[in-house]
Amino acid sequence: MAILSGFAPWIVYWILVGNVPFTAAVLVALAVAVGALVVSRRRRPPGGTLEFGSVAVFFVITVVTFIASQSFMERWIQPLSSAGIFLVALIGVVVGKPFVREFAETDQPKEVLNSDLFERITTVVTWIWVAAFAGMAVSSAIPPIVQGLNGPAATVLDVATPLSFVCYWVIPFVLLAAAMLAGRLLTDHMVAEATSPHTVRRSSFVAFKELGIDELLYLAKEKADREVGAGMEAYAVQIGGKGVPLTGDESRESWPVSYKVRERR
Repeated sequence: MAILSGFAPWIVYWILVGNVPFTAAVLVALAVAVGALVVSRRRRPPGGTLEFGSVAVFFVITVVTFIASQSFMERWIQPLSSAGIFLVALIGVVVGKPFVREFAETDQPKEVLNSDLFERITTVVTWIWVAAFAGMAVSSAIPPIVQGLNGPAATVLDVATPLSFVCYWVIPFVLLAAAMLAGRLLTDHMVAEATSPHTVRRSSFVAFKELGIDELLYLAKEKADREVGAGMEAYAVQIGGKGVPLTGDESRESWPVSYKVRERR
């Protein structure tokens, strides 16, 4: 459910933009984006790539709406907004903060977060959204370009010309629905794999440098058992090849550990 708050301003915007004046649509969407950002700061650690990006995009579109002509906005408000959310999602992946991962970290159990699959699947799902947003931007840019060259200018309010309503509305929202379905399928797969007893989890623990291998294995097993929760136990516990000295504390090292999970016997 957390991801819905991130998409809330966009959902509101897409509902309103074809039914109310553009200024009203973008102002309401901007207000919702600010509200979603405030709520997310209360519920989650700093991050919020989608929330911050949504506020920035709707602020820019609001400014453009007030300074551009009505005819320009009728042609380009959909391509501009689709390009905006595409850039937000793409930048998040590039800087290592995919928005899907940020939301998934609050919705998934610890065993999922500690699995090898979590980072990979959340990155893939984010790329699916990036591809969908790119397709939406390209599709919505077709009517103003094609009809602007060959005839009367297209608008988002045109329900008589197939090129207009198909490219402005039908294709973008089919892509949006496809991304939702694909994301849900991959997320279900991630949860199923991550909770499987055959899936390797990864973690780390801190220990003094002078400890022997048996003592390190004991600490690793204790740390893993604390992470798996009640009724479960860690097994096949393995320690990485070398500890990393802690910054400012040369007496201790951080050791990587991997393990699998099963029901406690």
